[in-house]
Amino acid sequence: MRGQADRKCLSSHFFSNTKTRTMKKLYLLFLLALIPVLASAQNLKFGYFSYSQVLQSMPDKAIADKNLADLRAKYDAETKRVENEFNAKYEQFLEGQRDFAPTILQKRQAELQELMKKNIAFKAEAQRLLKQAEKDAYAPLRQKILSAVQRIGKERQLAFVINTDRDACPYTDPGLGEDITLLIKDALK
Repeated sequence: MRGQADRKCLSSHFFSNTKTRTMKKLYLLFLLALIPVLASAQNLKFGYFSYSQVLQSMPDKAIADKNLADLRAKYDAETKRVENEFNAKYEQFLEGQRDFAPTILQKRQAELQELMKKNIAFKAEAQRLLKQAEKDAYAPLRQKILSAVQRIGKERQLAFVINTDRDACPYTDPGLGEDITLLIKDALK
């Protein structure tokens, strides 16, 4: 009976997430279907662009990428150093474990376990710090893109602008919308 209740709970959780995702997709599809109707009814214009293409074309992105690569290399070097330190101590432990008194053996094992915990914690913290550094490095670039999109949207009298990356908008009719990717790239140079 308990196993059946667990399965029901898991399946209801799975299906509720599936339902949520399905509802989000249906809502997006509804909005996308509504765009041409609104555009033709009120003569609205919209713009669309590729965020990733614009980001890749920005000169500041290369600088941010280099800074992030340098930081990643520093963390990788430190990770390698502490791994080598652990491996050397572990080899010493293996070589001398037959000769150690039981209390010394336990002490050395505890030291190795503590060192391993610290190394794992360092790797996790380094990953977190790298993600935060990436977020911080790209924040000004995102803000520049957003400002350029808003400025161009106002200048071109666009009702809204769609980011076409990741198949968010798999089809746009060039007669109803305008590709402003090149305009944004030019504005950010």
